[in-house]
Amino acid sequence: MKPRRWLPQPLLSLCLLLVWMLLVNGLSLGNWLLGAFLGWVIPLITQVFWVAPPRIYKPAKLCVFFLRVLGDIVTANLQVAKLILGSPKKLRPTFVEIPMLLEDELALTMLASVISLTPGTVSADLSDDRKVLLVHGLDVADPVAMIAEIKRRYEAPLLEIFTCSPT
Repeated sequence: MKPRRWLPQPLLSLCLLLVWMLLVNGLSLGNWLLGAFLGWVIPLITQVFWVAPPRIYKPAKLCVFFLRVLGDIVTANLQVAKLILGSPKKLRPTFVEIPMLLEDELALTMLASVISLTPGTVSADLSDDRKVLLVHGLDVADPVAMIAEIKRRYEAPLLEIFTCSPT
């Protein structure tokens, strides 16, 4: 059994303190102390429920990744609107199986979420061995190209962010 750390989730503690200060809308010493206490005790009590905390090896690349995803969401919204307003008979909906290189649970969850957040695609299932992600695309002209694009735009950056590799 691992020894308990006195501050198991420092970033979470800081976020809880900031959220508390925003909620109470006051800067008194008592509010700061109560916020700091809650920021300390909540992660301490809940640490038994936390799976091994994810290790982010390249936080700057994570920020760039989020900006890319936001841009892709806007672009995909426009593309889907064009498809929907056009002829629905021209749509080519398809299920595509994407082989996964990601092994980290958080990275897999992020990938599935990004795919589902991007209009026109939905993560439908992850195989039991976590090696294949089933994705439904609203209009897929070339399934191989769709797989390559998802792997290049989303999986490769997540691999870089969550995998320790010398660069």
